[in-house]
Amino acid sequence: MATKKTSTPHISASPRTVLPGSEKSAFVQTAGEKPAPSGTKITVSVVVRRKAPLKVANRLGKQRLTHAQYRKTHGADPAAVKLVRTFAKEFGLTVAPDTPGPERRTIKLTGTVAAMQKAFGVTLVHKTHDGTTYRVREGSITLPTDLVGPVEAVLGLDNRPQAQPHFRIAGEAGDLTANIAQAGGFAHPHASGTSISYTPPQIAALYQFPPNASAAGQTIGIIELGGGYKTTDLTAYFKTLGQKTPSVKTVSVDGGKNSPTNANSADGEVMLDIEVAASVAPGASIVVYFAPNTDQGFIDAIATAVHDTTNKPSVISISWGGPESSWTTQSLNALDAACQSAAALGITITVASGDNGSTDGLTDGSNHVDFPASSPHVLACGGTKLIGTGSSINSEVVWNEIANNEGATGGGVSNFFPLPTWQANAGVPAPTNSAGGRGVPDVSGDADPSTGYIIRVDGKTLPIGGTSAVAPLWAGLIAVANAQNGTTAGFIQPAIYAAKGAAAFNDITSGTNYSGSPTGFTAGPGWDACTGLGSPIGTKLIAVVNPSSTSTSKGGKSKGSKKKPVRTRPARKPHAATNRRKAAAGKRR
Repeated sequence: MATKKTSTPHISASPRTVLPGSEKSAFVQTAGEKPAPSGTKITVSVVVRRKAPLKVANRLGKQRLTHAQYRKTHGADPAAVKLVRTFAKEFGLTVAPDTPGPERRTIKLTGTVAAMQKAFGVTLVHKTHDGTTYRVREGSITLPTDLVGPVEAVLGLDNRPQAQPHFRIAGEAGDLTANIAQAGGFAHPHASGTSISYTPPQIAALYQFPPNASAAGQTIGIIELGGGYKTTDLTAYFKTLGQKTPSVKTVSVDGGKNSPTNANSADGEVMLDIEVAASVAPGASIVVYFAPNTDQGFIDAIATAVHDTTNKPSVISISWGGPESSWTTQSLNALDAACQSAAALGITITVASGDNGSTDGLTDGSNHVDFPASSPHVLACGGTKLIGTGSSINSEVVWNEIANNEGATGGGVSNFFPLPTWQANAGVPAPTNSAGGRGVPDVSGDADPSTGYIIRVDGKTLPIGGTSAVAPLWAGLIAVANAQNGTTAGFIQPAIYAAKGAAAFNDITSGTNYSGSPTGFTAGPGWDACTGLGSPIGTKLIAVVNPSSTSTSKGGKSKGSKKKPVRTRPARKPHAATNRRKAAAGKRR
């Protein structure tokens, strides 16, 4: 009798139910669609529920956990893992040998296309777009009912691209390099002949980073979904800055690897991230997590970095993303959950807010925010146009060159994530979907390619901008803060949105992030949906994000000396907030 009560026949007999949030939109229409070869083997990532949910205090970084505490209490639910293993065996799937530990809550299953289609109730086809063939699923995933709940996401059945790098190359009109980059979809040329460019340390000086600051002992993690770097370029670049070449390591996720090609590829993103972060945070170690550009690769890369107890990044920089509306609900939740884990572990994540203004590049007549910048558990980084000399800023306005087809900072209001408590008094416009409310970005920094960063890519020195530059800039500042404060800043929003946080920012009050229709957003005093709270005043910011001993659990460090602000920042511009609400009215995703 006991042997007959195994879970295998029970799962087999269970009716199937749609996995909530798994609905995948139709891919572009292409000629020559073919069924995916049934014998081809693929690997999917099955994300299961936590043993116990994270507390609000964990998600806000007020009660930090050590990796051991996290793994013990908030790792994968053993019952869910058992169900998935039984399910896999029944449907002819095997648990991949590189399945991570329970802290990742991810079980990797390998099997043929035929077995995957049967197991997950999907049809997989091959579609070719722009010369590349992708494996595509459309519609929902179904699972035996017993697995719905224990399983939160199934990623990797579809390998279409999920994100884009948010960098732009500046160049004269007609410049060959810039035009090629534009054709590749990575950047657009800047037509002005009066461009200014800075080294990252010069930008750090304008933003009052501590002179001769060191981030020794800190590790900055960088997420990359393509491209690569060459050590010879890094050596040459840092020599020109008079700095020691940083230690740069790579971690392969889901088969991703360091694959440099030429300056017109995603190499520009990789080099921008490394060179900016490392040069403004001298002494920090850099670890680059390379993954495929899919929702599976993106989420697995972030989770890998967050739970990396070998390299131990204290801050993670992400310069890739896509319109929030282009993600499945299961992917939005799975990626945000990884960012919640980072907050609980005292790790800061900085994310570029996008380079296509308030619409995020979509043409449906509505405004959109970029994800993962719209996650309420990351520091969303918008863009400005910065002009200054030495340590003096002459002018700083919203980056907006849409009229010249040269991009603008992303920013707006999430239609998926609700308004966070720490943003309640910031004057965020109402969302077009009642479920939303999280305002983007949180902070900003120089991003206009015409006032861009001098970067070396594949043997070429190029001025590069985009909000992609702002995420590693802020990651470098956080690394310096961590070194100076003797503890990690962790999740900083409650501190920077508090009343005391205002003094740590250059408030950007001029400019917009739209052109024509739809009406986007306008900068004004205080927080706005173009530049957030503003650009950093480094030394003051370091003091603001220094956590007090009461902000960590017994498992965290607590060397900070300043009290953590507990009050939310008062609204400072009702007139501006009203205008933005009017601008947002009537827009839908």
